[in-house]
Amino acid sequence: MDWPRKHVGRGLGTALIAVAGLHAPTVHAEEPRTTCTATLAGRRVMVRSEAFDFVSPELDRLVRLGMAGKLEVELTLWQRNTVWFDARMDTARLTQVLAFSKGAYVLDGRPLPEGPSSLTLERVAWTLEKRPEPGARYEVRISVRLHVVTAASLGRVAAWLTQGKQAPGEEGTTLTGTVLLRSVAEDLARGASARCDVTRPP
Repeated sequence: MDWPRKHVGRGLGTALIAVAGLHAPTVHAEEPRTTCTATLAGRRVMVRSEAFDFVSPELDRLVRLGMAGKLEVELTLWQRNTVWFDARMDTARLTQVLAFSKGAYVLDGRPLPEGPSSLTLERVAWTLEKRPEPGARYEVRISVRLHVVTAASLGRVAAWLTQGKQAPGEEGTTLTGTVLLRSVAEDLARGASARCDVTRPP
């Protein structure tokens, strides 16, 4: 009785083909990139950042099908040192949701009339413990990652496909399917990083 094995294999195969079909390259996508500008006024550091070309044709199809994109941003403030290692001052992490609603893209509910090619990210501000010395130099490092299909969600798909249908001695089937699906999820994620000097007003 090897029907369960064939059924599981067909189920995982179907899921992989469906996701891989979404991932099939059609149009060359620009490489994602991110930029930031940071200013220092008194003890306050204000950072503005943008993300460009994060939505590839594959991710565009997924979002338009109703899946939300999770934009994860990490910003770190460093104090530059000439004769020693740079010192980490503070870190901020934020998550913004990219979705397609009523025929248009929205970022955290805010409409994007020009589409998702340029995303203005949430502003971040830090307050230093003490007023910096005149010659102190600071830098902001930013990392941005966008993913629509997550490894966790695809893992649940693999578990659902094999739940109650796995033949005795078939433990490897679920594990293999989950690993493959997670690999697809990683391929669908896009990320970029950048750094910018903290400038002072003239």
